[in-house]
Amino acid sequence: MDRCGEVVRVSGPVVFARGVPDVHMGDQVEVGPEGLIGEVIGISGEVVTVQVYEETTGLKPGMSVVSSGMPLSVELGPGLIGSVYDGLQRPLEVIAESAGAFIARGVRARPLDPEKVWHFSPSAEEGKEVSGGEVLGEVEETEAIVHRVLVPPGVSGRLVWVAEEGEYRVDDVVARVEAGGIVELKLYHRWPVRRPRPVFKRLPPSQPLFTGQRVLDFLFPIAKGGTAAVPGGFGSGKTVLQHQLAKWSDADVIVYIGCGERGNEMAQVLKEFPELKDPRTGRSLMERTVFIANTSNMPVTAREASIYTGITIAEYYRDMGYDVAVMADSTSRWAEALREISGRLEEVPAEEGYPAYLPSRLAEFYERAGRVEVLCGKEGSVSVIGAVSPPGGDFSEPVTQHTQRFVRAFWGLDKELASARHFPSVNWDFSYSDYVEEVKGWWEERYGANWKELREGILGVLKEEASLQHIVQLVGPDALPDRQRWYLEVAELIKEAFLQQNAFDPVDSYCLPEKQLKMAEAILLLFRKGLEILERGVPVLQLRESPLMEEVARMKELPQDEIDRIDSLMRRMEEELEEMGRR
Repeated sequence: MDRCGEVVRVSGPVVFARGVPDVHMGDQVEVGPEGLIGEVIGISGEVVTVQVYEETTGLKPGMSVVSSGMPLSVELGPGLIGSVYDGLQRPLEVIAESAGAFIARGVRARPLDPEKVWHFSPSAEEGKEVSGGEVLGEVEETEAIVHRVLVPPGVSGRLVWVAEEGEYRVDDVVARVEAGGIVELKLYHRWPVRRPRPVFKRLPPSQPLFTGQRVLDFLFPIAKGGTAAVPGGFGSGKTVLQHQLAKWSDADVIVYIGCGERGNEMAQVLKEFPELKDPRTGRSLMERTVFIANTSNMPVTAREASIYTGITIAEYYRDMGYDVAVMADSTSRWAEALREISGRLEEVPAEEGYPAYLPSRLAEFYERAGRVEVLCGKEGSVSVIGAVSPPGGDFSEPVTQHTQRFVRAFWGLDKELASARHFPSVNWDFSYSDYVEEVKGWWEERYGANWKELREGILGVLKEEASLQHIVQLVGPDALPDRQRWYLEVAELIKEAFLQQNAFDPVDSYCLPEKQLKMAEAILLLFRKGLEILERGVPVLQLRESPLMEEVARMKELPQDEIDRIDSLMRRMEEELEEMGRR
């Protein structure tokens, strides 16, 4: 029987109700005659506080509040890949076909198409003892992703029946487990979005999430299962960088959460992504991507749910043994939603009006990342990359500051670099990564080069150049000795030839790890040999005008299958610079 109460007060997206029987914190409820989706966020005596995820205009005291008796949950099964959902996992494309371009209040649609037929191939044996997370069989979801149908966490017992290979819909029963009674398992199951999915064991992050972006992979790497923040003011290139990461990172599945961003930006993303080619398969990138689109013109409270919806879907694919990358753009808009709801609840505000529990909510989100051994025995990972949009580019504001406490890679975007058309506009002076020691072994095992030394060499030149800039601003570069002017020249070369990368260039958009290593070796060889011949009296002007400078600057234009030409360039560099030093 429906559990029904009535509205007593409405404050924006927050509704206060009385008389809702047997209600619990976190329960999903339906409010009013249109059945607006809400979630219980507070209980005080008989009064229940509900956070409504849809527009509340027209609600009034006396209207019904019906509890589902279940927490806010998502459907997990085949059909997620390639879909576009809002923050409540409503399929936007299905709603657009039935209700038009704007979501009307109370509109419902199944997240997974109940009529679509999937080819199920069983792999579990009847009579076997199974538990949550074990694989029952497989469905080919797309050409890039094989969907492993899992026993839901919390279910364990003897497998008494498994469906034969054949065609099934998501609502069809494909297995039965005897667990104090017969439990029927379908191609999908539901999971509460605020509850992390269980794992067997957490593993140390030891493999880099390779992105093909030199400034990130070489200088400020992130490990698979790691966390990174991308803070930057308006126009600093956060969205383009997130697109590059989604396209080129070596994750198996991408979950892109557009949380509170402008509608036209999100529309452009949804238009461009199906046209992007997956570098692994040559097919559409949508075949391994799930979209959560909750734009700024949608109800503000649904932003808060969108983050949890996205991370829960990511954990589901992790449990199949996949490496998943979550792009959240942006967590600042999510924090603003928390602030608005907190104000409606009349809670005592903390710094800049944000609720006092902002740090704990950020921690809950980022701590769901990790590289793990999942319940079925495979390894999987969830890497979380969250964009932050500090007002006016002020990194001292609360969301950026608290985010820094919970992430281990910080890719700070610089508006001045972006204005100078330097992309990605990651500022090397205040960006950092705590994954250097963890991923060092991966580089050295595969390529034998001392990646860490090369990285420190590049950063050393940039650091020295930054300290010299104070003198240059006072007396000009010509007043410096040749050795220091050479630091300035090589630092400029590093910025233009190595750190700068054209996202729209078919060659430079992605850079292989071998090419990154060879480019760094060539630049540092030029730097060291240049210092040597400066000691012999060769003027820095002669070095600067050498054709070698231009050749090194053009290394990034070499196609991936011609990177051996960098080796011949380095051999010629040694010969020509040695000859220059003898004159």
